Amino acid sequence: MSAYGTMKRSRSDATQTLASTVWMAQASKTGDLEDVFVYHLKIDSARALDGLLEYLYSTFSQVMEEGRTYPQEGDMDQVTFESYFFAEDVFVGIKSVGRKEGDDIMEGRESPIGILDAKGTRTWEESIAGFYYIKPNYPGRSSHICNGGFVVPSKNGGRGYGKALGKSYLNYAPKLGYKGSVFNLVYVNNVASVRIWESLGFTKAGRIPAAGRLRKRGEDGEEYVDAWVFHKSFV
Repeated sequence: MSAYGTMKRSRSDATQTLASTVWMAQASKTGDLEDVFVYHLKIDSARALDGLLEYLYSTFSQVMEEGRTYPQEGDMDQVTFESYFFAEDVFVGIKSVGRKEGDDIMEGRESPIGILDAKGTRTWEESIAGFYYIKPNYPGRSSHICNGGFVVPSKNGGRGYGKALGKSYLNYAPKLGYKGSVFNLVYVNNVASVRIWESLGFTKAGRIPAAGRLRKRGEDGEEYVDAWVFHKSFV
């Protein structure tokens, strides 16, 4: 729960899901291109997909255990995870099974392919590029400003999935009625995320000193790390 309490944004179309779309991911080292299919889910539709919620929960738990990108720590059971992550809207990116040379690149085009067809015979672990939520950053009179929480499994790093999901975020958030976005805690040592949000037109609204007590990468112990506050207007 945030400092403002539980936040919900009432919308007349709150149960409606948006069309799936396709985004381009480009690997940082090889330059290889890959399609990522992005699907809008609510908690009920996620529950209908066998094993999906369990995979999302286990992946988020691993991110918490790594202790370098999210502020949460300690044990979080699956019920608490679902309440936190699925408070409003969730989007899941599915890797394409392959891209042929010469295929058209049409960023953000709608896709008629269902999530199970995109997954195919692969497991969720094999097929998911990453996932994120969109929900209000503030309550009531400021609930038109959203926040996004992104998870890209560490084994998927360097393949451009984070930026592909970020581009899809800029497509979906305004369609959900939001007028802008704030990211409260982008830790300054999360270089990949900082680079993504700057490249997508976000501005640094402020820097919070010693905002996170994070685990050191590849070392024992913890350290205090500053965080950027990022903002982007959709209007």
